[in-house]
Amino acid sequence: MTAKVPATSPPAAAPRRSLGLATCLALVVGNMIGSGVFLLPASLAPYGWSALGGWVITIAGTLCLAAAFSALARAFPRAGGPYAYVEEAFGSEAAFIVAWSYWVGLWVGNAALAVAFVSNLSTLVPAIAEQAGLGAGLALATVWLLTFINMRGVRAGGLVALVTTVLKLLPLIAVILIAAVVLCKGGSAAVVTPPTGLNLSAVTATVTLTMWAMLGFEAATLPADKVRDPERTIPRATMVGTAATGLVYIVVCAAMLLLVPAGSLAASNSPFADFARPFVGPVAASAIALFAAIAALGALNGWILVQAEMPRAMAEGGVFPRWFARLAANGTPTNALIVSSGLMTVLVLANFSKSMNALFVFTILISTAAMLVAYLAVALAALKLRYAGRLPGPAWLVPVAGLGAAYSAFAILAAGREAVGWGAVLLAAGVPILWAVRKKT
Repeated sequence: MTAKVPATSPPAAAPRRSLGLATCLALVVGNMIGSGVFLLPASLAPYGWSALGGWVITIAGTLCLAAAFSALARAFPRAGGPYAYVEEAFGSEAAFIVAWSYWVGLWVGNAALAVAFVSNLSTLVPAIAEQAGLGAGLALATVWLLTFINMRGVRAGGLVALVTTVLKLLPLIAVILIAAVVLCKGGSAAVVTPPTGLNLSAVTATVTLTMWAMLGFEAATLPADKVRDPERTIPRATMVGTAATGLVYIVVCAAMLLLVPAGSLAASNSPFADFARPFVGPVAASAIALFAAIAALGALNGWILVQAEMPRAMAEGGVFPRWFARLAANGTPTNALIVSSGLMTVLVLANFSKSMNALFVFTILISTAAMLVAYLAVALAALKLRYAGRLPGPAWLVPVAGLGAAYSAFAILAAGREAVGWGAVLLAAGVPILWAVRKKT
């Protein structure tokens, strides 16, 4: 889950279609690869090889959702993403609920990113995992440091994103290369957890967890009015980027399942480092943990900036307090930034007694469930607009969007009672705000 914010043009200038296929593909892959793959091996380890079944379902469902987003981006190249699409189909009130849900998913997910950064850092500084509350304190310090950096403007936040984007790919490459070398040399003798059959309940339990790593697949649809030949470029970038990233995730997780005992993997605060240590030594393993931490840091930096843009868009659309639309002299929505990071702080403090892995799982389940509400609404919007004759596209768009909606609903239910309950409470909290804003207008 990593965000890149495209550079904005001066207000007087018309948008230029300057983004090609390569740039859009990089945007999709870059936004998807964040903290998910770096801590998920530990979260998925108790489910064994059934986790791969969850990956297959998640990737297939995400591709269906990606097709719906692509079609909508072609027909309605407006700013606001999910908010704009749902407003076209169901009106501003429904669009508010979707945008609110998307925003909740962002700041709750950012809490998970902060935990992922500190969790990987604990491999280098073991005291972080050993002292109660220290991990939560460092996570919050990281949140507010990046919040203040982003308050200085897009350029400051963009510099951090630029430095971290390239570095985060190194741990993925390292794990794949190490696994390839070990399996080529040792063959089946190197395997500690042979592939087994799939358990249906375990597969279901992993669907929402794996979806966390796929969030951001819609990235290429956001700057649709700046993409060259969007009718072809956006679908290609979205589909290829989603499939390629999903394939990398499956290979990495399969490598860890093959070569690391499930118990050790489940107890790990830094799965990539613990995977590499027996094969390349402690120094190289620590370097991999550092790069994994940098990946989570880069993802957190980008999404902190994005989490402020959604309430700003709602405020400018008249369905959120205008206070959130106020900009600082440098054009930054400072009020929205501070409130979003403040909500993250409350969430982390309310759950700091959990272990880092437990806190990570808890937050990503809530975040993913909230984001899936927006994805579900977008898929339904595509179906409604298609039947209304307002959404052109091939005949297969209807069943594909229907499958995307079904997958979203299934993944929400698979999140479990606690995550869905918290998500419902957070979603309901937005209704009084909408009523209050409507009453004033």
